[in-house]
Amino acid sequence: MLPPELPPLPALTRAEGELVDRYLEVLDLLGRINPAHRGDTYGGLRAAQALVAKATALRDALALMHQRGEHELHAPTLTRALRVLDGERRAARVALPPGSPDS
Repeated sequence: MLPPELPPLPALTRAEGELVDRYLEVLDLLGRINPAHRGDTYGGLRAAQALVAKATALRDALALMHQRGEHELHAPTLTRALRVLDGERRAARVALPPGSPDS
């Protein structure tokens, strides 16, 4: 049995695709660094070291969009792309887990 087919990605410019990819890479690293989640310090350290390069790539993707005249982010389209690429689950790793203030 084949897994369910994912919805197609919306049409993105090359720069928008680069922005989405770099943003998700940064999210993944921030999720690995999040002290509210179980993990080891070495893994967090490695993720923090990689974050510098990925944040630079994210900045460069945004700068390229701006230089090309893409001055607005089309949030509905980019949101659809992020959802197709599992952005909600990946972003949830950055947030604090649910619980009481004393947890």
